[in-house]
Parts: sequence; structure tokens; C-alpha cells
Amino acid sequence: MNNIPASKRMLDIVLSGTGLVLSAPVWALISAAIKLEDGGPVFYRQERVGQRGRRFDALKFRSMIPNAESGVALQATANDARVTRVGRIMRRTALDELPQLWNIFVGDMSFVGPRALRPQEVEVHGGALLSIDQIPGARERHQIRPGLTGIAQIFAPRDITRRNKFRYDRLYVQRQGFWFDVRLILLSFWISARGRWEHRGDKF
Repeated sequence: MNNIPASKRMLDIVLSGTGLVLSAPVWALISAAIKLEDGGPVFYRQERVGQRGRRFDALKFRSMIPNAESGVALQATANDARVTRVGRIMRRTALDELPQLWNIFVGDMSFVGPRALRPQEVEVHGGALLSIDQIPGARERHQIRPGLTGIAQIFAPRDITRRNKFRYDRLYVQRQGFWFDVRLILLSFWISARGRWEHRGDKF
């Protein structure tokens, strides 16, 4: 177990560094498409909660209309009207998260881990707004670096509650390991190639 953090970090550095170099032409194409659609900003910067509660700025290609939020950080739904046409294509292939390769390279994130959530994020539960911190499992999932992909990102339907998604995250915390990460990364590439990220549960 002692070699897991070192091997995991090395895997992150090698894959993210290679990805940043090879994906440079894709960045240019996506940036042009976003600008042509509505003229808004190309990137979207969000404050996220990382390992042990440390805050960092996560980078994404903007997939929603400018000023999509009205002060409350609500989780996007499967057919969210705020998502642009270019954004829908990016979300199916997870290309909107390509800039997070930089977050992985500098150590804010890992390739595999629980999804990084926003500090102010809330969930509608029983007609009331519930803080993410109040959901069981929130503390456990913050003991490791958040990830670009993971068990919950791959297998959990997009619209299930955070309480259920956190169960997937706790399972990863218990089972994490180098080869387990490699399997999840390869599966994520397969889902991206098929454009199935918007259709949870139908990936094979």
C-alpha cells in the first residue's frame, strides 16, 4: 500500500503531460467552436474542494450559456436547457473537461478519484436545499485527491442523488490501487470514444 500514492502520482504526471501535448490541436478547434456559437468566454473556472478540503480552481471548456447560474450552484441535469449546442457535443465525449489535464499535472486532481465538488454546491432533497457537507460520506471522499473519472463518474446515472453517488466514492476510497486506476482510465477512454457520457448505464 505504501507505493500506491507515488505510483498513482507518476501515472497522473505522465498521462496528463502527454495528453496536454497531444490534445493541443483539439483545444484550438474547441475554442473556435465555442467562440463562433455565442462569442462568450472559452474557459470556465470554478472553485472546487480538493483533498482534505483544500480549495483550487478547476478549468473546463464552457459548455453552458454565459452567466448560466443565478447565485446558487445547482447540479446540471441530463437535458439542462443551459447547455449550448457545442456544449452538448463536448459533454457526450467529456471534452469539456479536457482543461482539467492541467489540474492533474500540477497536483490539484488525479485521473481517478471522487468528482471534485463546489464549496457552495447544494442538492434539492425533499423539496428543500441540502448542503453537500450534510450528506453522509462527504468527509471520507475528501481524504484523497478528486478525480477526472472514477467509479461514480462511470457507473452512476447522472441524475441520482449525491447520497448514492457518495457510496460509489467510498467504494473507490476502499479499493483504490494502481491497476484498478488503469482499468478505470481505459474504460473512461472507451466511453469517450463512443460518446456515451450523457447516457449512464448504457456504455458497453
